Amino acid sequence: MSAPAPGNSAENPFPVRAVAIRVKGWIDRLGSVWVEGQLTQINLRPGVRTVFMVLRDPAADMSLTVTCTPELVAGAPVKLTEGTQVVVCGKPNFYTARGTFSLRLSEIRAVGIGELLARIERLRRLLDAEGLFDPRLKRPLPFLPATIGLITGRASAAERDVMTVGGTRWPAVRFAVRNTAVQGPNAVAQIVEALRDLDADPEVEVIVLARGGGSVEDLLPFSDETLCRAISACRTPVVSAVGHEPDNPLCDLVADLRAATPTDAAKKIVPDASAEQALVDDLRRRSAQAVRNWVVREERVLAQL
Repeated sequence: MSAPAPGNSAENPFPVRAVAIRVKGWIDRLGSVWVEGQLTQINLRPGVRTVFMVLRDPAADMSLTVTCTPELVAGAPVKLTEGTQVVVCGKPNFYTARGTFSLRLSEIRAVGIGELLARIERLRRLLDAEGLFDPRLKRPLPFLPATIGLITGRASAAERDVMTVGGTRWPAVRFAVRNTAVQGPNAVAQIVEALRDLDADPEVEVIVLARGGGSVEDLLPFSDETLCRAISACRTPVVSAVGHEPDNPLCDLVADLRAATPTDAAKKIVPDASAEQALVDDLRRRSAQAVRNWVVREERVLAQL
């Protein structure tokens, strides 16, 4: 009976170096690949000949470590910052000494605005065909929500506008605030988590997703398919208040109500206490006048009889 092949039994295992060398050989056979993603954690230090970055998939919680020369970063067609969408060409490498995997980049290309808009348009048609924009699916907003869920950037103008205007119009209103990133590679995951958290809170009667506008690149998270589907799945009415004209992110179409700005959202959700009081006073005056007119008519009838 022949001895088992190396690595196939506890009595005859592979040494670590043998496994690492085999894995490196398999990965080396992949050759160069083109990959698209968002850059994060750009580690560019003076005097260091290797730049370390993370290339993240914006639609999933997955990422790859990528490396390149400082000259490649300096010569990139756009300034590389957190959240920059790029297409890169790289060769997969497995470092046997540390047992780590990375892509060694040889080329970096920017994803143009035209291509980004074309992708958003393709996604818009897909979601529309699935019925996510159907007006019949829009949930009505409560007349006077006791608690409003608010998803926005920390200490942002959008947060201040919604809370200030809402509190001025109806002082008793309460807010359940969730501060998240509103642009960049982490925005979608954080906003979706906040949406699910607020949707599960029985005291929250309406959710506002607020941001004070921005460039097409900055607003990409609000046209993300994952976020759009999360909004559609909410049981609580959702108001999109991303202040950007004339192009609207896709979350505007999926949400139950679109507001032009965060201030506009507060006005549409929270009734004006003074206006409501004036309406009540007017209705009381009109009803009292109607009763007096009725009494006068009946007196005339009695007098005629």
